[in-house]
Amino acid sequence: MKVPSSRLGIKKTRIEMLPLIDVVFLLLVFFIYAMLSMAVHRSLPVSLPVSSATEIRTEVNLTITVNDNGEIFLDNTSVSQEELQTFLLKEKQKETDNKSVQVDLFADKALSYQELYRVLDIIRTAGISNVSLQADIPK
Repeated sequence: MKVPSSRLGIKKTRIEMLPLIDVVFLLLVFFIYAMLSMAVHRSLPVSLPVSSATEIRTEVNLTITVNDNGEIFLDNTSVSQEELQTFLLKEKQKETDNKSVQVDLFADKALSYQELYRVLDIIRTAGISNVSLQADIPK
């Protein structure tokens, strides 16, 4: 005589979906949080100097990069000094009480002080005083 499996204590195997859904949602939350906490840098790769007082900022600012040859880049576009001056003056005119123009300046550590001050003078003559010199965190 055949005895039903429910009487023998044998249960059919089941795949539980709720723990799988929980894990998927936890992974989704983790990756969304990781993406939101990443700093946005729109500059070209240069060898930055090291500073122990460096802070990671997540605001979106104007990004100016000066490589070791003294070439100036606005975001990823090469510009001349006059083009940079014109662009910064236009951005300064768009400035409101709630939104001030902020500049992140990425300068190669091999760049001379004179070249760095040439770019800083262009920024200051445009009327922008909120300039942040970028540096790497010491390893």
